[in-house]
Amino acid sequence: MSKWTLPLVAALLSIAPAAAKELKVGQPAPPIELTLADGTTTTLAEHRGEVILVNFWATWCVPCRVELPLLDAYYRKVSRHGARVFAVTTEGSVPIYRMKALFAALAITPAKGIRGITRSVPAVPTNYIIDRRGIVRYAKAGAMDLDDLNRELIPLLNEPVPAS
Repeated sequence: MSKWTLPLVAALLSIAPAAAKELKVGQPAPPIELTLADGTTTTLAEHRGEVILVNFWATWCVPCRVELPLLDAYYRKVSRHGARVFAVTTEGSVPIYRMKALFAALAITPAKGIRGITRSVPAVPTNYIIDRRGIVRYAKAGAMDLDDLNRELIPLLNEPVPAS
């Protein structure tokens, strides 16, 4: 083992945790990459100009199973106004075929992974809303209801799309 191996590994390990950021209300969202259920990836930067809701859910979570169809119905109504919903599973072991079956009738985008933020969420479901400029505007553990969606999303959807 080289005399540089241990210091190099220690340096890399100290940098890795710093790369993952928390989503904090009022702060710009960090560079986030989502791995979608179909295996493709997308980044928040690719959706700049859209209002993005990132929902963390689990198959065993009863409130999640109630919330996902609500998010889907809401998304179908507001997507033409520049909204996007990503539903990120907190269970890394959910087989792709099961995710596809769960989301077969839904229009929201299922994701099996996320990089760029700390993965631990306080509870499921947890929702984050990022505005058209990439600023985190909402963070809440617990299911959203229709009143929450209207109160948080409508004002953001009424904001103009920023110039590139």
